[in-house]
Amino acid sequence: MYKVGGVAGVSGTLGLISASVLAAADDKPSTTLSVDELSLYTTTARKIQHVEPETGPVEEGVSTLRKLAEPYVTWCQGVYGTVKPTVDGTVQFGQNSYAYLKNPPPEFYPRAGIIGFAGILGLFLGRGSRLKRLVYPTGLMAVGASMYYPQEAVTIAKNTGDSVYDLALQAYVSVEKLIRNTPASKKKDQAEKSSSGETKA
Repeated sequence: MYKVGGVAGVSGTLGLISASVLAAADDKPSTTLSVDELSLYTTTARKIQHVEPETGPVEEGVSTLRKLAEPYVTWCQGVYGTVKPTVDGTVQFGQNSYAYLKNPPPEFYPRAGIIGFAGILGLFLGRGSRLKRLVYPTGLMAVGASMYYPQEAVTIAKNTGDSVYDLALQAYVSVEKLIRNTPASKKKDQAEKSSSGETKA
């Protein structure tokens, strides 16, 4: 039993030792050869080339689908880029409103009640036409809100007045361009030019 263990240990150790290999030759009996020179270890040099596999119908369908979807994806990314700030602002406004309504100042709910009651009174008074239903509630709510929040009312009125003035000015300029460029005025201009040309001649 001891001999078997010793032989196994010696054979395992010999496998780990690297040594030079001697080969018998006819002309030189003591020639030493390296491991690379033995025919058992030589390998033929192969040229490896990577060949692209042929595209199948699934790959062609996927590439066609990607090309078709690319403009829509870029459009969606652009829309997302423009909509995201608005959505973020709305979410932030909602969070701020929730925090404000969670701990409101003591006079907030009575003021909101009066402003809301003014709107309901405007709906009651505005019966009859659609214009009255739009103007009366909005006007009474604006009057009620301006009584409690005068600084904000002044700011909103100023901004609204500037916007209305700009819109009125743009409308005036557009109407003036339409009046000047009518076909009748063009005919008059041509008639005036032709008559002035005849008088000069």
